[in-house]
Amino acid sequence: MIKVMIADDQELIRESLKIVLSAHEDINVVASVADGFEVLEKINEELPDVILMDIRMPKMDGVICTKEVKRQFPNVKIIILTTFDDDEFIFSALKYGASGYLLKGVSMDDLYQAIQTVHNGGAMINPDIATKVFKAFSQMPQHENTIQVDETELSNLSKAEWRIIQQIGFGLSNKEIAQKLFLSEGTVRNYLSNVLSKLALRDRTQLAIWAVQTGVTTRQLEHLDD
Repeated sequence: MIKVMIADDQELIRESLKIVLSAHEDINVVASVADGFEVLEKINEELPDVILMDIRMPKMDGVICTKEVKRQFPNVKIIILTTFDDDEFIFSALKYGASGYLLKGVSMDDLYQAIQTVHNGGAMINPDIATKVFKAFSQMPQHENTIQVDETELSNLSKAEWRIIQQIGFGLSNKEIAQKLFLSEGTVRNYLSNVLSKLALRDRTQLAIWAVQTGVTTRQLEHLDD
């Protein structure tokens, strides 16, 4: 059973999400709150697995709340619900550890799959947002919002692992990477896990940002040894 908290300042959205999600036998909506302060009040009582977090809320917005939740409860997964004009909020939420970024017009089936994905340790980014985010990060000066990796391990990455990193930078899912590189999804997951461990990164979102910022997505990899 996946315990879900819904944080949105619009009661209609909260109640609609609660009704739809509660129809799934493996989801239990444990709390529905209107702002970031209420999230921090309720989280100690309910300790959800996943929080659906609106960005624009009164008193405490979703970005600050995400930062505080991840500081106090690093294992709680957060999916940001956003509109297309929330660029600065999205970039900040990326830094603070949100695992998902979805537009508010997302289908309920896609939202359900996103909850499943982040609960299992994956990341879920709406393709439109991913394109926008990665383009913006690639244009930033290197000193701004730069993701740091363990550079001593870079020389230990295999050609196959560099290929995985590149595809992550393009915003592809494990399934899409597997199809493109003619691998099984399990093999892709294993490569990804090894890469995150070697580079001391938290998740695939950090890896994607690093790949874009450092130019891995535009690099020719044929010269590397397997």
